[in-house]
Amino acid sequence: MRMPRLRKRNRDRKRFLPALLPAAGPRWTDGLSDVSIAGDPTAFPHLARTDLPAHPTTVAGYARLVREIAADRARWEPLVRYDALTRWYARLETGPGYEVWLLSWLPGQSSGFHDHGRASGVMTVLEGELTERSLTAGGEGSRALAPGGLRVFSPGYLHEMVNAALEPAVSIHLYTPGLVEMNQYPAVPDAARHEVH
Repeated sequence: MRMPRLRKRNRDRKRFLPALLPAAGPRWTDGLSDVSIAGDPTAFPHLARTDLPAHPTTVAGYARLVREIAADRARWEPLVRYDALTRWYARLETGPGYEVWLLSWLPGQSSGFHDHGRASGVMTVLEGELTERSLTAGGEGSRALAPGGLRVFSPGYLHEMVNAALEPAVSIHLYTPGLVEMNQYPAVPDAARHEVH
């Protein structure tokens, strides 16, 4: 039994093509543009949404985003894990020019003294309490960070975060631009020691 032959490709193209396209003028003057075929996409709300949140670009915007994520417990709480050997962390969100990390801290766990290279940041504690030690030209400072407070830091800011409490802690850290460098320092860097004395 023979199969019927399909028509050869392009056999009739030359004969019908001129009838489909206008002879002169813009190519789509016959109304066969995407808009005339599919309709104006801005006329359909699901295609032209304006209710999407804008990505933050300022310190105030980053702080607002950190507060919103902190308030959305259902978003971050199921992700929290603890690691007996080191701080646990997971990336929560990225956007143009920033990233957000979720960290957990068991009692005694510390970041060590470090900076974030050229990144600035905003952080907050979600559960428990962390202690921040910082080094400045004026000496070493220490402060307790409880849930709800925000810390903002600039590039090159030198500090250490430690869970000095008896309960686990959870925190959110936003870095802008994304964290590509984290320089570790001795407990009290020589440069800071000379500045203090």
